[in-house]
Amino acid sequence: MPGATIGTSFNLGYAGNVSRSQDAVIVNRLVKSNSADIAFGDPVILNSDNTYSKFGASGTAAAFAGVAAREVKQSTSYLSQATGSAYKPNEPCDVIERGSVTVVCTVGTPTAGGDVYVRVTANGSIPDGVVGGFEAAADSTNTIKLTNAKWKTGKIDANKVAEITLLTRNQP
Repeated sequence: MPGATIGTSFNLGYAGNVSRSQDAVIVNRLVKSNSADIAFGDPVILNSDNTYSKFGASGTAAAFAGVAAREVKQSTSYLSQATGSAYKPNEPCDVIERGSVTVVCTVGTPTAGGDVYVRVTANGSIPDGVVGGFEAAADSTNTIKLTNAKWKTGKIDANKVAEITLLTRNQP
């Protein structure tokens, strides 16, 4: 008897998961001492002192280095393991610079091969837009287009997780 599922679809995973490993380039550098905490799946920038910082309001497409990868991380403090932050200042941070990775798409619906945007300015008329969040739709000067990234499949799950592909390394 053939099996079937009715009305069921699987989640796409968690933000920061490397989704297709055959072309992944992952680089480890320290998080800058004055950076905000970097969560798995966050966009990051490469600083001139060879450190990463969380992508924020001052981020540009040229400074975009990649996406914080969900890698096995050694705990340095027993009491702080449940804080929910992935990478803190002065800690090593794994960033996928080329390849496919899952991220949270806060605004819009991705399309296969569609442009990927990152919000740099809050917009009160778009309450889901988070500064430093990935989006599938442009919002005037409030978002910037990542020139080396595309939405992979156009699928998004109930948790707003979708897959992007970083086509080329944006940084050395």
